[in-house]
Amino acid sequence: MTSSSPGRFTPVLVLLLGVIGISTGSIFARFAEASPIVISFYRSGIAAAVMAPLVLARHREELFGLQRKDFLRVILAGVFLALHFSTWITSLFFTSIASSVVIVQTIPVWTAILSPFISGDRVSRQTWVGIILSFVGVVIISAGDFALGGKALLGDMLALFGAWFATLYFLTGRVVRVKVSLPVYTFICYGAAALVLLAVVIVAGLPLNGFSTGTWMAFVGMALVSQIMGHSSYNWALRYLSASLVAVALLGEPIGATILAWILFGETLTMAKLAGGVLILAGIVIAVRGERT
Repeated sequence: MTSSSPGRFTPVLVLLLGVIGISTGSIFARFAEASPIVISFYRSGIAAAVMAPLVLARHREELFGLQRKDFLRVILAGVFLALHFSTWITSLFFTSIASSVVIVQTIPVWTAILSPFISGDRVSRQTWVGIILSFVGVVIISAGDFALGGKALLGDMLALFGAWFATLYFLTGRVVRVKVSLPVYTFICYGAAALVLLAVVIVAGLPLNGFSTGTWMAFVGMALVSQIMGHSSYNWALRYLSASLVAVALLGEPIGATILAWILFGETLTMAKLAGGVLILAGIVIAVRGERT
């Protein structure tokens, strides 16, 4: 952590809040009857719109005083976020929630590999053990639920690209969040992501209206819960914790997603999935303890 970090356990508690929020992403996506790109646009756009009054009222000086280098880095993070949403949410329409989640949750592995080169964070052996143990838990949760065939393979590849783009999103955020406050960072980042996605929507000729009430509610839910509560909690923690630890906390998402999918969609909740959840939680605890100052 940095010298200006809050209490020892505060970032961990915020990460827990983030896990709860981000676990709802795949569920809201299933309820939204719209193109994946449109879903991603409204998720980012509504979140940016919600943040706008706060930033303009309390952080106007910081917003307009950002150095060009830092501003461009935040924009770049937003582009990576847009690409992550586009590929990952699209994958949910070609493969199962479990298959998509387990593949996209390779984010901590890629983050740990690239962290020393991009953010300068060292990844301890204990953190690596936590990453591996948690990922084994994710695989156990998804065992037997991997679909085979052309469409499923496309979905799996899209989920992998989603993992790579999310890795770059977290590492970019780790570098710039040291200098930029959370409200300003999230406002610019989410806004940039929304603009990129809007451009894709316009080029593709996708509809932006005419949706059911349920779909609009899903858009708002994704923006408020999955994005502002979930992603913003991770972005806050990036100021105080390494990108590797923040990324490994993402592995708690399959637990929440699996439980919600069981409640809402009747997807099977087995002893194997419960055991996998225990391994994930154990791995996260080990990774937290392995975080070095």
